Amino acid sequence: MPTSFAICRDGEPVPGSLKGAVAAIGNFDGVHRGHRHLLSMALTSGRPAAVVTFEPHPRTFFQPDRPLFRLTPEPVKLAIFARLGLAGVFQRRFDASLAALTAAGFVDVLAQDLELSGVVIGHDFHFGRGREGNPARMMELCRERGLDCIIAPAVIEGTEPVSSSAIRAALEAGDIATANRLLGYRWFVRAEVRHGDKRGRVLGYPTANMRLPDDCRLRHGIYAVRASVGGKIVDGVASFGRRPTFDNGAPLLEVHLFDFAGDLYGQVLDVEFVGWIRGEERFDGVEALIVRMDRDSVEARRMLADDKTVSLIG
Repeated sequence: MPTSFAICRDGEPVPGSLKGAVAAIGNFDGVHRGHRHLLSMALTSGRPAAVVTFEPHPRTFFQPDRPLFRLTPEPVKLAIFARLGLAGVFQRRFDASLAALTAAGFVDVLAQDLELSGVVIGHDFHFGRGREGNPARMMELCRERGLDCIIAPAVIEGTEPVSSSAIRAALEAGDIATANRLLGYRWFVRAEVRHGDKRGRVLGYPTANMRLPDDCRLRHGIYAVRASVGGKIVDGVASFGRRPTFDNGAPLLEVHLFDFAGDLYGQVLDVEFVGWIRGEERFDGVEALIVRMDRDSVEARRMLADDKTVSLIG
């Protein structure tokens, strides 16, 4: 595992630790099992292993009126890359200039600007202006420039390739089990704990309140969760939604940590989702809500005790 993790953005010189790297190329939203198959090929190349990725997501550039549910916003994606043992990441700004590059021009950037020695791409990778480049073209252009090129096959789950789209659909349905199986780890979010209305304390369930990105389309409901707090993993139960019993306001993630007492305001927490308990409901009164929250906590503890999924937090 590298002793440091380098991030090289547009206009910055290539760090010495990334010169001659073999880089996996893609958007890598979710850094799921299929993505990590590409990364494993770079990691076993015998040379520094890196990633070439893009911000904003190209779909956001081409379709700005269609918000994209990002599984791993930039800070989370970079944190995962660092934990996987890569030497670093080349993060390219996806703008009109990059979109206008020909397939040959794009490979010139890889060989000359990024000083790569090889690339790893997926079987369905397209690149260059109008998506003119495909894996066969990448192989040809790399050969001309003295770069190695590895084309990775799809990772199949059932009869379908593992994909970011399938994971988004699972999270939108509240199907945490499927999302985590496709990811190969527990999906997690990162956000700052904010002051709320302190209602949870009155109910006997104090919560850490966190605002998730506006594009988050996780199904509103109750979840078994774990959070990284001060280097320790703490079990809990969380609600994501609009609180219909009270104000039906903006979506908020409210995390109740079991057997924990402390001030978390202003801290940035990683919260991973272990299981789906139920959908968001409106209760006729506080007493009925507390009874259901008690049941939710029991179910969350059971799920957490049984869960064996890989964690990438902490």
